[in-house]
Amino acid sequence: MVNESQIRDARCGADPFGIALLQPELVQWRRQIHQYPELGFKEILTANFVSEKLSQWGIAHEKGVAKTGIVAVINSNYEGKVLAIRADMDALPIQEENSVSYCSKHDGIMHACGHDGHTAIALGIAHYLAHNRDKWRGRVKIIFQPAEEGPGGAKPMIEQGVLSNPDVDAIIGLHLWNNLPVGTIGVREGALMAAVECFKCTIFGKGGHGAMPDQTIDSVVVGSQIVNALQTIVARNIAPVDSAVVTVGEFHAGTALNVIADTAKMSGTVRYFNPKLESFIGQRIKDIIDGICQSHGAEYELDYWQLYPPVINNPQITQLVKSVAMEVVETPMGVVPECQTMGGEDMSFFLQEVPGCYFFLGSANADKKLNYPHHHPRFDFDETVLSMGVEIFARCVEKFNS
Repeated sequence: MVNESQIRDARCGADPFGIALLQPELVQWRRQIHQYPELGFKEILTANFVSEKLSQWGIAHEKGVAKTGIVAVINSNYEGKVLAIRADMDALPIQEENSVSYCSKHDGIMHACGHDGHTAIALGIAHYLAHNRDKWRGRVKIIFQPAEEGPGGAKPMIEQGVLSNPDVDAIIGLHLWNNLPVGTIGVREGALMAAVECFKCTIFGKGGHGAMPDQTIDSVVVGSQIVNALQTIVARNIAPVDSAVVTVGEFHAGTALNVIADTAKMSGTVRYFNPKLESFIGQRIKDIIDGICQSHGAEYELDYWQLYPPVINNPQITQLVKSVAMEVVETPMGVVPECQTMGGEDMSFFLQEVPGCYFFLGSANADKKLNYPHHHPRFDFDETVLSMGVEIFARCVEKFNS
């Protein structure tokens, strides 16, 4: 068994990780992936590209996990625990509006959330680990996941045994984040991202002439009261110290200005951090809809489903990531601990199974006009963060078995 001093002595030079030299290739890989974006569970070209690189570097890996996912296992020269690194590969159904040489070649699809960068960073850490097996300890399992944007690839990968053989002791992952500038890292223990739940509801009233409302059951009036009443869930049913959101994003009813609509349709999303709120908000939504419809003599159909649980970071693994972040980041803002978002992520399923940490790597650069928000048709990020992401992962691997 090798000791710590032997691992340290294996390093040499001012840049012991040597990752800065990878930056040109990281950019090349990212741009290749960006030009050929694919939707969830259709990441065939992306998976083939990843597989070709892994094979080129002699890294054992399995293809076709949860349809298009890839799992690579890299062994060091020394025994130790197993750390998993997760990267998502899918793109979004958005028409890109950027005028860049690496613009999407797939009409109506683009990497508008940074997953091309996540995949490039994961390839970068794979390259580093495979070529420096004497500089770290243990084993690393790299999970290239499909379909984060929907319907969710994490859960089916877990169900197919991605966290076993070898058993994963902990997991980490990052999200390039245009809500933070380059040179910052958002990391906190506990809830980082929210649970995601969704609903669709159809109100069935009784249509009629706009001048004779007494002969109708106005679905618009019923639906409007429901929309207003749903806002009382957060205001009056959730403790003020708990953050939650109930948003009705769609409302459709009516065909003419003088006709009372017989049906109204609405849909929306629910977000919260506290796992104890699971099923509570959904039940309150049902109770409110049921009560208002009964009071008006209307009927309804409600479809409610849970998409992702909240992203909850383990304190110990988060402290490891935070300590690494403080070593890597040298800007004045540095580490940003209060960086929660009501956005959701299916990384949460991995974190329910093993201790881990998901964190944000600031990627916006306003001076270069690379600060459009995620899911915007002109989303792009400062590519200098790619090597930073690889270095953070490399240092986490090293510290995890120190």
